[in-house]
Amino acid sequence: MSTKAESALAIFESYLGEEEGVGDWFEIDQERINLFADATMDHQFIHIDPEKSAELSPYKVTIAHGFLTLSLIVHLGGSIPPKKPQALEGVYMGVNYGLDKVRFPAPVPVNSKVRARHRLVGAELKGPNTIQVKREVTVELEGSDKPVCVAESLLRFMYS
Repeated sequence: MSTKAESALAIFESYLGEEEGVGDWFEIDQERINLFADATMDHQFIHIDPEKSAELSPYKVTIAHGFLTLSLIVHLGGSIPPKKPQALEGVYMGVNYGLDKVRFPAPVPVNSKVRARHRLVGAELKGPNTIQVKREVTVELEGSDKPVCVAESLLRFMYS
């Protein structure tokens, strides 16, 4: 008799390499950038000073911190419904296990909208009741063909 995790693993494996979905747009305003700057103590002018950015930055406006964009991937992914919900039956807890490759190919200008796109790239049994899922998360900028963040997110699902 297989465990819920083993059954779920078979479901995840059935769509490895496929897109799982695209989330909703989310606006990054100056207040959010400023709060992140305060939380991380990263007050570089390109993030918090619109006048100096207009004068000296190649972007001419403030931009979001790369790590702010990265920190939003859980929130942005929350609007993506599960591709096969039955894979999550019996999950009592999900844990952010970490990240593999992370890149910031383009900046996020203030007052821009971003969204996440998920692609399942791995699934593996880590214990009789635990699966580790690896997703490629691409954060897109509204109106641009170039992503602003591409990361491999590792999640662990614990099954009852």
